[in-house]
Amino acid sequence: MGVVSTLLAPGSLQDREVGDAFGEAMAALAHFDFVVVFAYRQAERPIDLYSTFGVEDYQVFVRLYQKGPYLLDPFYHAARNGLSGAVRMSDLAPDRFFSSEYFRTYYSQTRLAEEIGFFVRLEEDTTVVLSLMRRTSSRIFSPREWRQLKMAEPLVDALVRRHWGSLATRFVDQDGHGRRQPSSVPARVEGVWGRLNLTAREAAIVDLVLQGHSSEAVGRRLGITTGTVKVHRRNVYRKLSISSQTQLLSLYLKSM
Repeated sequence: MGVVSTLLAPGSLQDREVGDAFGEAMAALAHFDFVVVFAYRQAERPIDLYSTFGVEDYQVFVRLYQKGPYLLDPFYHAARNGLSGAVRMSDLAPDRFFSSEYFRTYYSQTRLAEEIGFFVRLEEDTTVVLSLMRRTSSRIFSPREWRQLKMAEPLVDALVRRHWGSLATRFVDQDGHGRRQPSSVPARVEGVWGRLNLTAREAAIVDLVLQGHSSEAVGRRLGITTGTVKVHRRNVYRKLSISSQTQLLSLYLKSM
């Protein structure tokens, strides 16, 4: 009860205090190796509100992630689509996520067995995601742990609304002269593909492919045949003078 009282008590708590209290409360329900809390708003670079990473892991999970890989993250897309509640990464991941170039070049560096995120949708198109992570050595969460974490959804929702209810002013960075600057990425996803001279349909297809969707899954999402998806993919590769998804991802990230 002491932790719960701290989480929901009136008054102002710093990000670190809120994150520590959240982690302590969740530790009573399940074992995990890391906690990280991100705030997402549209295509802007996510804000890291709290984490328990050491220096090396922080570079991978936060700094590298914020440079562009977040745009292909299933959690990022779920946040943009307004998801609420607790969800497993495996339930959100596209059908080819674990064999995708994004997974091979970025996500595999995390060496995670599983990740569970609590999604809390706020005003101003902002979603706070509180993630509990387990390394491969810890294996996945047990069914009992998952049930207990799901039951904690109301508590986590109340916590976020109480302490992180308004984050609009946080989506800005200070430049060297103290002026406030938007923290959005240099170009939104649509702008990247536009500069590479892709059509809207081609951009939609390659974006889904990079996220880890198969041609069949892309076709179902866009209402076109698998054959049409493959034709568009070949046209994109020819237009960009590339021959693999590895080159496509590299070109995408460089264009960011």
